[in-house]
Amino acid sequence: MTIQRSVVAVPARLASSRLPGKVLAEIGGLPMIQRVLDRCAQADGPDAVVLCTDSNRLHDLATGWGYSVLMTSQNCSSGSERIASVADQLVALAWGEHAEHWNASHRHQRLQSTAVINVQGDQPFLDSAVVSQMVDEFAQRDPVPAVVTPVYRLNPDTIHNPAVVKTLLAHDGRALYFSRSAVPHVRDVDPSDWHQHADYWGHVGMYGFRGDVLAGWDQLPVSPLEDLERLEQLRLIEAGHTIATFSVEGTSLSVDTPEQLGEARRLAVGAD
Repeated sequence: MTIQRSVVAVPARLASSRLPGKVLAEIGGLPMIQRVLDRCAQADGPDAVVLCTDSNRLHDLATGWGYSVLMTSQNCSSGSERIASVADQLVALAWGEHAEHWNASHRHQRLQSTAVINVQGDQPFLDSAVVSQMVDEFAQRDPVPAVVTPVYRLNPDTIHNPAVVKTLLAHDGRALYFSRSAVPHVRDVDPSDWHQHADYWGHVGMYGFRGDVLAGWDQLPVSPLEDLERLEQLRLIEAGHTIATFSVEGTSLSVDTPEQLGEARRLAVGAD
């Protein structure tokens, strides 16, 4: 089975615990979520860009900007859970179809041959080329991976920062683990010198799912590692899914705090 369609899903809510309403914060004259959607729409490859939200206000704004919107439950605990709850509808939008018209066989085929790219709604400077590359990774790899995610090489001064999510890679580029701690641990070496003995990779925070893998999200067993690290991708690893990676140059700013919002507004002045 090959990937024949792709859709970008942007999960968003207004009730952010650390910075409520952040997706509507103005950055360079535009709401942050509009910047994200516009950058996704600039990518080459995706057949649709869809906002997934529990907010009627976000629904009305996004449709006014010309984007498709799928409404979700308010009880979703993560972005992946939010888009997984409407996986069939997302895939149907990529094909220009209606999911309610599918039989079981047709649904299975459509899910397996569609990539769903999860882009967080708090990355106002997302590089649309990374979204395009995600689509290409699914199209070119054989067999088609369950999940694909971008990584970037870390600077030595960020290796031990718990706010930066690290990705431990195998020799073939598979993600073995994600952690807020520096991995691998270099024994008998001062931590400040670990970068001289191993490569350290950061995680961009974007995921591409094969449609059938995303649709099975609610069937994945509870992950103790996910609970400990507060990293949802560990649920996939504990369930036995392979996460393929590709490298990019740097990461885009994610806005989680007032300080990061201020930084985003300063960057927008320089960019615009």
